[in-house]
Amino acid sequence: MPQLASYVGRRLLWTLPTLLLVSIMVFVMVRSIPGDPVQLMLGDQATSDEVQHLKVRLGLDKPVPVQFTIWLRQVLHGDLGKSITNDRPVLSLMLDRFQVTAVIVFLAVGSATLIAIPSGLLAAWKQNGRVDVIVVALATLMMSVPSFWLGLLLLLVFGLKLGWLPVVGFVPFTENFWSAITYIVLPVVTLALIEVGVLTRMVRASAIEVLRLEYVTHARAKGLSEFRVLIRHVMPNAFAPTWTMIGLILGGLLGGAAVLETVFTLPGLGRLLVDAIFARDYPVIQGCLLFTATLYVLVNLIVDLCYPLFDPRVTA
Repeated sequence: MPQLASYVGRRLLWTLPTLLLVSIMVFVMVRSIPGDPVQLMLGDQATSDEVQHLKVRLGLDKPVPVQFTIWLRQVLHGDLGKSITNDRPVLSLMLDRFQVTAVIVFLAVGSATLIAIPSGLLAAWKQNGRVDVIVVALATLMMSVPSFWLGLLLLLVFGLKLGWLPVVGFVPFTENFWSAITYIVLPVVTLALIEVGVLTRMVRASAIEVLRLEYVTHARAKGLSEFRVLIRHVMPNAFAPTWTMIGLILGGLLGGAAVLETVFTLPGLGRLLVDAIFARDYPVIQGCLLFTATLYVLVNLIVDLCYPLFDPRVTA
């Protein structure tokens, strides 16, 4: 128990400097963009008074260290500024878009995990056999297919040709639950098919290593069926690396699957960032980058904290 508490404390302690470093990098990156951000936002026709007014509003008339201190203080109070194009608080704008992204990502990764675990275990059990070759080939194919191409293909088949599902648009769950389901089916399936390949390969590789260990041989020697050996002994010990990969995938996708959201015209976080870049909406760009990076750090922190459940040796 003291070892577990020490492990959790170390992980939480390392998170603070990581988040501070992330905030510094985001601040520097946004201000490293060539050109005057105020002039780019207002356009060439803006007067000098308008430029100066917006600089004062954004705090760009102060020295850079002072700007960072003010911005960091505002961030700690939950104030990420106001969007130039939408005239809305950046935080509320991001949270609205994040709800769309989170639903799709969690459903897709959850579905991919449920498919990948039995597929990977089966492939490892039948290593070098026909089933293993088929599973590995399909997983490699899924990993190799670009998400935008697969999304367009599914839209063409199930949206245009068969007419089973809508092609463009989005309906919030609060307006019409069943209609909202029809709009997210294709994005979820597309994302799940892409990620199932990565997870299947990971489960297979981990399970093959576990199947070679002595305690698996001992379990078989006691007369346990292959099914019980795989479920009770192989899967729990092979899941730890897969759990890490799931955390990396979640952290990356929750920040916004911009390409997928563009293909399916979804109002997600990635689409918001892309639109803000084109509109030169610097408060939104800065807020989205910080939110995405922080989310990635926090997801991986949760993964690290859960890791002792699968491998108690990490607390040593």
